[in-house]
Parts: sequence; structure tokens; C-alpha cells
Amino acid sequence: MTDASAAPASRPALEEWHLSVVEAFDVEPRLRRVVFTADALDQLDYRPGQALVLRMPLPEGRTGRRDYTIRWLDREAKRLAIDFVLHGSTPAPSWARAAQAGDTLLALGPRGRTVVAPGADWHLFCVDETGMPALRHMLETMPAAATVLALIETASASDETPIETLATLTSRWLARDGIAPGPNPLVLEALRALQLPSGQGQAYLVGETSNVRSWRRHLVERGMPKTAIASEGYWRPGRIGGHDHVDD
Repeated sequence: MTDASAAPASRPALEEWHLSVVEAFDVEPRLRRVVFTADALDQLDYRPGQALVLRMPLPEGRTGRRDYTIRWLDREAKRLAIDFVLHGSTPAPSWARAAQAGDTLLALGPRGRTVVAPGADWHLFCVDETGMPALRHMLETMPAAATVLALIETASASDETPIETLATLTSRWLARDGIAPGPNPLVLEALRALQLPSGQGQAYLVGETSNVRSWRRHLVERGMPKTAIASEGYWRPGRIGGHDHVDD
């Protein structure tokens, strides 16, 4: 018999990783990749799309928690890459711009619910720049038999770059072209016009929280089960850090 008054079970403790920078470089004008190494990194067990919680240095000697998607892992070389979107002068982008070989970070994880659903008949990605590392890594692992639709919000048309995948991918890039990052109808309008395939689909929604919420609500209105929609708000305008699980 279960005691209803008992306190809920706590989450399992996340594993600690003492990361050291190997190299850092720009892969796109607004995207910087930092490659790390760590002892026992060959034992890191994760699924593409999951993230590490980085203990990022903050002013006055404090640290803050920032979730960043694992871009790739080379277990044999004990190397792991994380891509940082260079938006503004907030702590994480500022740290990434200045990162040099030998710099260290404490990371926890992995964790995250945005992972490939292997049993789905088709897959839908709706993302902005912050969701691109997850999209790229997940698509790299999908088989040739997979059918994928992707709506991708970017700052400008120059951000459109090839996506490596064996899957059958139909993508549409949506440039803001001067519109400030944040709440906007670009992806939602494209989603409304998108014809979804028949069968059981799985959606992966990653971006600014209010946009993600509007995408999710639209898919639910079209009859998609909430359990088939993984939706994560990676950021909000004016907020430094933070992460929203969008379940409504």
C-alpha cells in the first residue's frame, strides 16, 4: 500500500563531468563550437538531442546552470562538442567567445526528453537557432527509411547550410530578415500551411518559449497527441538562463 502523504521520490543525481577545453572555433558567423575532453568521457551514455547542464561562470564569482545540447561525442578520442549560439553578451555566449584550450567547466548530465522516437512513421522539427544542434545531431543518426519535415527559423537566408542525414528530409528555412529574435509568427504560419503525413508522427519543438507554446497548441488542435510532441523552451527575451518544459 502506498502512503499518499509520503514525499515524492527525488530525481536521480546527474553524473558530474569535469570538462577541459581542447579547442574553440566559429562554425558559422553566429555559432561557436567548443570541443571538450574529460576523464571517462568514453563512458558517457546519452541519446542524440540530450543536453549537459553546464555550471557557467557568472559575475562576482558565482556560477549558473545552463543546458546545452551535446553536438557530437567521440568516445574513442574522449572528445565532446557543444555549439553555442552567439546571441548578445549573456554569460554563456561570452564564455564561449573567450574559451581557450585548458579552460574548465563542470557539467552535469546528460538529461533531456527531446530524443528520436524510433517507432514514429514520420518526424517533424520546428526550431530556431537554439534548436539546430539537436536537430542536426538527431538527423545524423536517423536511418534512410525515416521521413522528416523541418521548419527552421534563422536570422537571415545566409544561415541556411546543408544538413547531413540519410533520412528523407523536406526542410523550409524561415529568415527573420531584420526582425528581432523572439516571439514571431514565422514558424507558426508555415506550420499552419504544412500538410502533415498520415500515420503516427512525432514532433520536436525547440526555441523561444512563447513560440514553442504556440507551435505545440497548433499541433494539438490538429489532433496530434500531446504525448507525441516533445517541446522545450530554450530561452525567453530578457531572461538570462533558464529552460522551460512546455507541456500545456
